[in-house]
Amino acid sequence: MADRRLKVFHTVAKHLSFTKAADQLCMTQPAVTFQIKQLEGQFNTRLFERSHGRIALTPTGQMVMDYAERILGMSEEMEKRVGELTGAMGGPLLLGASLTVAQYILPRILGEFKAQYPLVHAHMTVGNSEMIESRVADHALDVGLIESASHLPSLRTEVCCEDELVLVCAADHKFAGMQSVKPRQLAGEPYVNRELGSGTREFTDHYLLRCKVALEDLNVVMELGSIEAIKGVVETGLGVAIVSRATVAKERRLGTLAAVPLEPRLIRTFSFVHPKEKFRSRLLTTFVEFATAKMRQMTNGG
Repeated sequence: MADRRLKVFHTVAKHLSFTKAADQLCMTQPAVTFQIKQLEGQFNTRLFERSHGRIALTPTGQMVMDYAERILGMSEEMEKRVGELTGAMGGPLLLGASLTVAQYILPRILGEFKAQYPLVHAHMTVGNSEMIESRVADHALDVGLIESASHLPSLRTEVCCEDELVLVCAADHKFAGMQSVKPRQLAGEPYVNRELGSGTREFTDHYLLRCKVALEDLNVVMELGSIEAIKGVVETGLGVAIVSRATVAKERRLGTLAAVPLEPRLIRTFSFVHPKEKFRSRLLTTFVEFATAKMRQMTNGG
């Protein structure tokens, strides 16, 4: 419903790039430039300063951006509210999830949700917690499900369930038969870590520091951004790792990996994050409530 030129302006202003805006809007760059020139002509003023291949908002452009945020937000809210009053629940659900959740927990939940609400079309973006937070804050995603609390003041965090992290090692490793492993026993042990920006990595680092284990005392032999890659390396006996218990259920059944609780136990929360000021549709509210109930069942062994 909102003016097309305003949507184009908002996208360019958000990215400060005509090229990125064109990609996001599925338009050509000349078409984007034409829309901006039309809007500048309507206001009879420049909205962007252009210099050395870069652009920046003028003071007037910044004011227009502030209004555009509110106008587009109200327009989106109106469309969603009217849709909820006039038809069955459906439409796109733009969901982001960190790796652990996306690979091992959400597929089953999304399948059950789709079966119950067939007119819903879910689109899931997968990345580490930091990337998902950023895309939710930019309104590129409706909601994110991450492995740590949000760092961004513009986002609201809703805890949905608990998840235990355990030490995993090869089946013949010296830790495999233990009842538990203390953090100080990891000092000097070959260790396979998650990448920077990972919610698991951040949460584990804080835990080790609380347990008086200096991060430089870890013998990190590899940093990987894939849980499957970490499990594959650990199976070879190259090192140990700390991962969610939910991610190694198959390997434990097959006997290729051992999962040993840490002492003290390492338990984190999975959380939904969404913009504080953005209208939350009935579809989004229903999905969050549905997924929260299902995840609590799964993590409690239900």
